[in-house]
Amino acid sequence: MDLRFYDGLASSYHLLFEDWDRTIARQSKVLAPLLSERGPETRLKILDCACGIGTQALGFAALGHQVVASDISPGAVNRARREAQARSLAITFHISDMTSLEEITEGSFDVIAALDNALPHLTREELGKSIRAIAARLKLGGRLLASIRDYDALIVKRPAIQEPAMFGDGGSRRIVHQVWDWTGGESYTVHLYLTVETKDGWKVQHFVSQYRCLLREELTAHLAANGFAEIRWMMPEQTGFYQPLVLATLAH
Repeated sequence: MDLRFYDGLASSYHLLFEDWDRTIARQSKVLAPLLSERGPETRLKILDCACGIGTQALGFAALGHQVVASDISPGAVNRARREAQARSLAITFHISDMTSLEEITEGSFDVIAALDNALPHLTREELGKSIRAIAARLKLGGRLLASIRDYDALIVKRPAIQEPAMFGDGGSRRIVHQVWDWTGGESYTVHLYLTVETKDGWKVQHFVSQYRCLLREELTAHLAANGFAEIRWMMPEQTGFYQPLVLATLAH
């Protein structure tokens, strides 16, 4: 995973959303029913193993769950820690590579989340290591909740651009868009552009990262091979979440 991408983006990541605080609250409400069959009042022990600046971890903690959050990016973790402190949320943070999670010592979790298209940064070998590390830290019957882009469709369409979105008004507008350079049959380079209006004119930030098209069949096979059952894929029109979600239960 490209640390320069996430470390560089950490201070500006919230600007990718029209209103980041509203996104935190909305996503937590969408994801909450998927965390447990025991109902929304159940307090769960959750590990967000690709927490970024905290979009989901903050929402889970605000709902009353016991949250541990980790990411490979020190910049993202430091930003998430500050956001939690500003909201008086008790979250334990670690800098940890999701292919090992060796820094996570808190014990068995009810839920482990890997959201916002984190898994497609990994090679096939790294993905297997990550699923094994996640399984080792879930309690029996615990759930993995992950989201990825709809690569089953994207690998066919091979889009060159993600259409621009403009947020804000007056003198504080910003434009977000992506350019995708396909570098092979299943890999592509993302160029993320954040163009912000300031009193001195428009300023452009450019961030670059690598992904591969992780198909649902591949991720399902890794989950099944590592003790997960009841593997269920849910599309955005079913859940209201912006990416396809997979929910799987550790059976053995």
